[in-house]
Amino acid sequence: MTVTADLLLEATGVSKTYGAVVALKSASLAVRPGEVHALVGANGAGKSTFVKILTGVVHPDAGRIVVRGRERTAHSPAEARRGGLISVYQEPSLIPDLDIRANLRLTETPREPFRHWLGELGLRDLDLSTLARRLPLASLRIIDLARALAIEPDVLMLDEMTAALPANLTERVLDVLGRVRGGDRSVIFISHRLIEIAAVCDRATVLREGETVGVVDVTAGTEERIVELMLGQSVEALSARTAAVAGPESRARAATPRISARSLSSGTRLNDASFDLYPGEVLGVVALEGQGQDELFDILAGSERPRGGELLVDGKPANFRHPADAIRVGLVYVAADRAEALLMQRSIRENIALPFSSRLRHWGLIDLGREREKVDGAVATLQIDARAGGEVRRLSGGNQQKVTIARWVAGGVRTMLCFDPTRGIDIRTKTQIYRLLRDMADAGAAILLYTSELKEVQLVCDRAIVIFGGRVVGEVSAAEGDEPTLLRAAYNLRSESAVPEGVAAMLASTSSGADASTPAGPGPSEVPQ
Repeated sequence: MTVTADLLLEATGVSKTYGAVVALKSASLAVRPGEVHALVGANGAGKSTFVKILTGVVHPDAGRIVVRGRERTAHSPAEARRGGLISVYQEPSLIPDLDIRANLRLTETPREPFRHWLGELGLRDLDLSTLARRLPLASLRIIDLARALAIEPDVLMLDEMTAALPANLTERVLDVLGRVRGGDRSVIFISHRLIEIAAVCDRATVLREGETVGVVDVTAGTEERIVELMLGQSVEALSARTAAVAGPESRARAATPRISARSLSSGTRLNDASFDLYPGEVLGVVALEGQGQDELFDILAGSERPRGGELLVDGKPANFRHPADAIRVGLVYVAADRAEALLMQRSIRENIALPFSSRLRHWGLIDLGREREKVDGAVATLQIDARAGGEVRRLSGGNQQKVTIARWVAGGVRTMLCFDPTRGIDIRTKTQIYRLLRDMADAGAAILLYTSELKEVQLVCDRAIVIFGGRVVGEVSAAEGDEPTLLRAAYNLRSESAVPEGVAAMLASTSSGADASTPAGPGPSEVPQ
């Protein structure tokens, strides 16, 4: 095979199988020096596996990887790092029980460049003696990125880097990528947010079911063609299905709220949160990073006790000492970090059945027939791809998140607390989760939904509350909750001109169609693979 001289990285014929599951099937990727190159595809298309192969986490069954004209196969992340390839993965790679300083020593990260990039990314005042487990997910992702940038890799790979970030931190990351690119250094950027790909990427390689199905130049109107390649169907058909999910503008409220929060406070971030959540509705929560939404959900889920205020569940005072107390009164939690919620080495069945197994016991023995019936029903409802059979870790990120939801669907749910449940999930899976949440609300369940993707508010919510500075500062109906309105509310601003310039530019792109659910414009140039 002839190596293309003007390519920084070229991977061809890359394949990987896990038992009966084909993760990659002769996939290819070619990255030029100085470009930001998107790697896109639905969940399970093979994107994360491809990145893990490039960085030595996974060994391929077949394929050839060439970096700067030399064939290389990394057998560990450390070896890939020495070869100039570094990735920021979907989940934080910091050791939770070590402080940040110790984590930096493990990867031999130079301190001063790390501090420089932390400042550029908005965490200038981070205390390096803080334990990693005490930091929110968004901060951990920023730390991972700053650590990677400090080493100055030839190819920086970002796997859903912005999925856990609110709009203000996403803006900083995209700005940094624009400054890092150029010369002989490149970025491979994985994101389900096509607005971000349109903002920073030069070209995009599209994967579908483990194969490379096209490479497109990112220009005006690219989004439509990317989605068609990803899903193998027209954007119009997808948009029609997504639009059908949206809930009514308003619905009759029951006399008694499922949850009533009055002046809840916790630590320094949550100061005065008051709201009502009613049966039969999906209530959105809109907030920038660090405004108290994490603490609010921790209190409602029973993992943190409030320092002030009052919480009522079905009109009765609630004082949770443990998550089991919240579950006992019908409040169940779906976290954004599926790695924390699941037993990765256990099966789909065990993960789904775990929370309600006690209900299936008779004289101490679990009724396996009833368990199988409930689990199979939840798997079918959420359309979980169970081909991997055994361990949950073999599933794609989207199917793992479906498992976290399925465990509560199988056991019956009255109130679901969803914290960014569609983070890092493809369009098709998002649509399935939107539909499920709406169906649950229509059946009488109450759903509290925090989302870092503001478009989701109009797609699935009846109304949304806005949290700023630890307080609920407003409420927006779904009919009025377009992205510019919600973002201005999240910043607690009164006028459109006060929105930061970079965010306003992205919103302008969104309103003109730069998103998978509302594409516009002609198709791009395309190079079939």
